[in-house]
Amino acid sequence: MHQPARFVVGLMLAAALLAGCNLPSRVQATSAAQTAAAMTVAAALTAAVPSSTPTSTTAPFPTLPPVTATIATSSPAVTSTTGCDDADFVTDVSYPDGTEVDAGDAFAKTWRLKNTGTCSWTPSYAVVFTSGESMGGPTVQSLTGNVNPGQTVDLSVALTAPGSNGSHMGTWGLRNSAGVTFAHFWVKITVGSGTGGPFAVTHVTYSLSTWSDGSHSNCPRVTAQITTSGPGTVTYHWTRSPSTTSATDDLTFSGAGTKSINYDWALGSSNAGTTNWVGIYIDEPNHQDFGHKEFTTACTSP
Repeated sequence: MHQPARFVVGLMLAAALLAGCNLPSRVQATSAAQTAAAMTVAAALTAAVPSSTPTSTTAPFPTLPPVTATIATSSPAVTSTTGCDDADFVTDVSYPDGTEVDAGDAFAKTWRLKNTGTCSWTPSYAVVFTSGESMGGPTVQSLTGNVNPGQTVDLSVALTAPGSNGSHMGTWGLRNSAGVTFAHFWVKITVGSGTGGPFAVTHVTYSLSTWSDGSHSNCPRVTAQITTSGPGTVTYHWTRSPSTTSATDDLTFSGAGTKSINYDWALGSSNAGTTNWVGIYIDEPNHQDFGHKEFTTACTSP
């Protein structure tokens, strides 16, 4: 009885030992859970914190429009001469366009211009030939005096009609002291064969003197010298400041030449020193204003 009992007990102990070998270890189970938790935290940190060496992107940067910088600066000094040199053509004092001149004849072309700028024209300014036919005229001809803003001036050049028949034209200009030409004017004549052409007044010049009678003393007299290209009758009227015109009158020419007519003005002495003027307008055949004569004289007491 004692041997079997010991055997049974031994078997029971062996079975217990074998069962202990198959039970899970608490230490191993705890270590596995901690390891899993640590891995989970590490994964979360990895997702939240970017890598210190990020992967470069291949996407191109967008192209931006160019930027223009505006830099404030002080205004430069004004050096423009705009408005300084300017002129208006007033009239052809002599030889209006189309006047017939015999081949080889000498003549003087005169233009009347007004200084409409803000600068005076001085002797450093000049009339200069610019284009066309010079007709023997000067290339450069300096002004002989000052022409202030608002004043008019008669500019003349000595010319010779070309030897060939037909229309001939030459252009001159007014040049300032800096060498800039700012006004242009021309002469345009018709050279005939000496048989005569269209009748016309070619030019008008003026002179100033005085007249007196029993009631007036030393009053202004303006004399107009009218020149025509041939025979015919000229119809004209006088004009005077400020805006007075006379009745028309006639002047008959038997051939090309010059005739003089007078305008006597009983201008009161209270006008002495005041600028006044008298001029001629040709109604036929030209329909043209031939300028005027300015003066400051007036009648004196008889």
